[in-house]
Amino acid sequence: MMRATEQTPPDAGADFVVVANRLPVDLVREKDGHEHWKASPGGLVTALESILKANHGAWVGWPGVADAAPDPFDADGIRLHSVTLSAEDVGLYYEGFSNGTLWPLFHDVVVPPEYHREWWNAYVAINRRFAEATAAAAATDATVWVQDYQLLLVPRLLREMRPDLTIGFFLHIPFPPVELFMQLPWRSEIVEGMLGADLVGFHLPGGADNFRILAHRLGGHPSVRLRSTRGRASEIRVDDRRVRVGAFPISIDSASIDAAARDRGTRARAERLRTELGSPEILLLGVDRLDYTKGIDVRLRALEELFEEGRLETADVTLLQLATPSRERVEQYQIMRSRIEESVGRINGSFGEIGHPVVTYIHRPVPKSELTAFYVAADVMLVTPVRDGMNLVAKEYVASCTDGEGSLVLSEFAGAAAELRQAYLCNPHDLEGVKDAIMAAVTEAEDDRRRRMRALRRQVLGNDVHAWARRFFETLDATSDE
Repeated sequence: MMRATEQTPPDAGADFVVVANRLPVDLVREKDGHEHWKASPGGLVTALESILKANHGAWVGWPGVADAAPDPFDADGIRLHSVTLSAEDVGLYYEGFSNGTLWPLFHDVVVPPEYHREWWNAYVAINRRFAEATAAAAATDATVWVQDYQLLLVPRLLREMRPDLTIGFFLHIPFPPVELFMQLPWRSEIVEGMLGADLVGFHLPGGADNFRILAHRLGGHPSVRLRSTRGRASEIRVDDRRVRVGAFPISIDSASIDAAARDRGTRARAERLRTELGSPEILLLGVDRLDYTKGIDVRLRALEELFEEGRLETADVTLLQLATPSRERVEQYQIMRSRIEESVGRINGSFGEIGHPVVTYIHRPVPKSELTAFYVAADVMLVTPVRDGMNLVAKEYVASCTDGEGSLVLSEFAGAAAELRQAYLCNPHDLEGVKDAIMAAVTEAEDDRRRRMRALRRQVLGNDVHAWARRFFETLDATSDE
């Protein structure tokens, strides 16, 4: 857990810098104006913390509060540099271009992207602001790792400011097919921005392939060589520079989650949770950020039809659906929330009993310890996104199934499906297929379910987030050495 403490900044800059939209700690501003820092480490922090500490590391990002401009400070030995964003910046750059344009475009146009010049202009300006902050924080010949779709222009901007740096970039969401990406009015600028990196990483080979095609078509660099680097990256020549492009599937801190799931307190909470839910014979679980890509509506429709058809008995089955609030000021998210809550109400109205709703719906953040108890309690995990870069919830559930029990229903369009082949895979656009996958997960023989889970656990426990970071850096170092 990261703790924020004030210290004197180093003079020489950091040898390793992570650049992300958000800092790994959040600034909290109370109603009375009092401010304090709240630790919010995620998987990325876990993966990079040891590298940051060992390499005089720094992190550049927004502290999460409009107009906040704290001086650089240390949190557990990592130097944090804040990028100031106004409320207008957040509306145009983040809610606008990042999540109103890029997010739906990169998720196969699940909802129509919007293309507004004022959003784009703000995106360019804020990316430049991040690049300037990073250039100031990095030591001579430092390594910089830029993260995700909010900062696609930073690699090139940073290279123009600091050609001495080694720059990696990783995209945590899908990269779209060429035909969809070509809709973007600023498509060339985005590709050129990403080509500023020495290594561009994606979750899946398909994303890397899409990017290589676009680099050839839009970047004005006809030499696209598919030369292997330890089987993980191929090469694009950009002027006199080499850019490697490859797939590096991200994972979780699986050992930590496995240990938490074995904890007596966690298991006791899981037992209490089942009791609170009426001790169902079968507990289904959904854990998602409330987003139109996650397919929450898909699983609700599937469950409703299974009840209507009598394939599942309402007396035996409960669905616990956690939908963490997300982007609540964006109209598409408000509409989606209303539709999901309407579906929950309709299902409970049709099939629930007094004191026994068949769907328990939670729309609030849940602490990590409580979430692990949810995983331990569940018999079947439903992960049904219509498009997802990876989906770490699927891997977290598998890591929590320490007794070999449990079943995972997983969309083919989650990046995790490429690795978790022993899950009950389904096409979320095929409602009958989703229903059949749920029924298979519920009814398959115990020995077969355990065999599937053993294979899933070998994959998840053997390929954790530390291995992901190590593979990326080994390739980045090799690129820099050459």
